[in-house]
Amino acid sequence: MRHPLRRRLVWTVVALVLAVTATLAVVSALALRSTLYDQLDMQLLAAADRAKDAAGPGPGHGSGEPPGGSHVPPGQAAGTVGVYYDDGRVVEAGYVDDSGEFQALDDAQLAALTALPCDGEIRGVDLPDLGRFHAVCAPAGADPVVTALSTADVAGTLRSYIGLEVGLAVAGVAVAAGAATVLVRRALRPLDRVAAAARQVTELPLDRGEVDTIPRVPPALAADGTEVGRVGAAFNRMIGHVESALSARHESEQQVRRFVADASHELRTPLASIRGYAELVRRSPDAVPPSATHAIGRVEAEAGRMTGLVDDLLLLARLDAGRPLERAPVDLTGLVVDAVADAHAAGPDHVWRLDLGSSPAPLLVEGDEARLRQVLANLLGNARVHTPPGTTVWTSGRLDGGDVVVEVCDDGPGVPVELRRVLFQRFSRADTARNRAGGSTGLGLAIADAIVQAHRGSVAVASRTAAEGTSGTTFTVRLPARTADAQPAQGNRPAAAATVEPYLGA
Repeated sequence: MRHPLRRRLVWTVVALVLAVTATLAVVSALALRSTLYDQLDMQLLAAADRAKDAAGPGPGHGSGEPPGGSHVPPGQAAGTVGVYYDDGRVVEAGYVDDSGEFQALDDAQLAALTALPCDGEIRGVDLPDLGRFHAVCAPAGADPVVTALSTADVAGTLRSYIGLEVGLAVAGVAVAAGAATVLVRRALRPLDRVAAAARQVTELPLDRGEVDTIPRVPPALAADGTEVGRVGAAFNRMIGHVESALSARHESEQQVRRFVADASHELRTPLASIRGYAELVRRSPDAVPPSATHAIGRVEAEAGRMTGLVDDLLLLARLDAGRPLERAPVDLTGLVVDAVADAHAAGPDHVWRLDLGSSPAPLLVEGDEARLRQVLANLLGNARVHTPPGTTVWTSGRLDGGDVVVEVCDDGPGVPVELRRVLFQRFSRADTARNRAGGSTGLGLAIADAIVQAHRGSVAVASRTAAEGTSGTTFTVRLPARTADAQPAQGNRPAAAATVEPYLGA
């Protein structure tokens, strides 16, 4: 299952063709071998009969002379070996060569033949320098006669036949592999279209916003009559369920957003009244008990905190609704300087560093100045509130190709691994890693992320804790740079070098 279906089908076809071809080749080769050796044995028995008929006194018979001579029985083919006895002694032993002459056997060859039992059975024997033979020893009167025929022709025929079969098998497997590749590719082409539809679905932004119609498999590929059709039909049914679920989710989100927006808007008026009446009591010329003054102060402070929370929720609701932000040339250089100055005033127990280069260039973007200022304030406030006193915070701005990049780095305790992926979610607070002395609502980073995305930019975080090495956190804001021919608003630029100087550092 680790290989594609197309490849496995082709391999299966090739394996089947190879198995069938090999089986046929082995069976046919064995059948041919049996036939050829049967014919050879028949020829051997015929040659043995001729040798027995021709057996009789030859040259040297009864004279006690050593074996030899030129006795060739009539009709014997070239390569036929004969051994003749007289009174239990070998008187002639040789073979017929290609020219028809009778050539004597040497001692080793003769010993191999004379060792055969004389029972008329055909046996295989190896003759040195001559090769493999089939031989038979049969009685011819009082003395036996040994006749043998070479198996060289049979072996040669079998080798040629096997070579031809191997060549045909290789060609057949190659043709089968090519044909199977073409046919399997054509057969699985509808499945490729189903996979393409699935890939198209994975590229849709289904995690947010309203979901349009999700592409489906064409009806021709969703018929239940075929395997691919059943897959296509099941895919279309699944997409239908996904569309229904996403539509229900989007409608629920819209209702929640409308509720949050309406509730935030409606809460602003009573909160303003609470703060106004609290301030009126606090400024009243009538004598108020100290405990009541303290209580009124707490009511006013908490009403202000709740007003900030309501404003944050209302801003998120507006951003979620896609309401357009102001669009004007903004030079982030001035915003960065102001944000660091404000952070230094709010957190004098931290070390603040600003790096805009030796000659700060305008960091021009197109956007909403107030919202971008809020992003920087949230990031620096986050570094101030969630790191211990003495922490060094670096803020830098630079041009990076077609983007303006602003980074806020600190050498604080870092963010735990399990919280990094939810850091920009609403109401996400790193309680286990950072204190909540500042009364964080968990909306600051979510608002910064929403504002940056509304400006077609991105904000990212990189953090390490002491357990991972050197601790620290870096927030990186990346916004599309504006062309330098547009002049930024004059109020955005630092008034003088002295404004930047207190925060420049290593």
